[in-house]
Amino acid sequence: MIAEKTDNGLDHADRRLLDIIQTDFPLAARPYAVLGAALGLDEEETLERVRDLRRRGIIRRIGANFQSARLGFVSTLCAAKVSPEKFDAFVATINAHPGVTHNYLREHSYNVWFTLIAPDQNAIRDTLAAITARTGVAVLNLPASRMYKIRVDFPMQA
Repeated sequence: MIAEKTDNGLDHADRRLLDIIQTDFPLAARPYAVLGAALGLDEEETLERVRDLRRRGIIRRIGANFQSARLGFVSTLCAAKVSPEKFDAFVATINAHPGVTHNYLREHSYNVWFTLIAPDQNAIRDTLAAITARTGVAVLNLPASRMYKIRVDFPMQA
């Protein structure tokens, strides 16, 4: 039986797999076997689906999310005004930094925003200074005065 694909190439099993991975990735010795069992698939087919979704850029990474403050780290929100001619180099620089958890483009004069995690405020300051020195783009450091955590899931089932 051929699974019906949608216009973005995702079938029902892909969508269900993405829903589970986002909210309830199994902590097990063989997580893809557990995922497969929930989907009615074998471990190898489940793993191949995940590999395919990564190759296609639908899944960028699979990893744990930690509460950085509980681990003794600090974080900050950063914003930068990046001109079109510096955009690619700037984004490549921040993407290469291991403390940058994510970044996004906004329609605003401050058009690139990202979060940065480091062991302490001095490391934050030094990292942002290094990014500015390397790219020629000044970065605003916007540490939170109060932390709000929201859960962001992208439901894949209609």
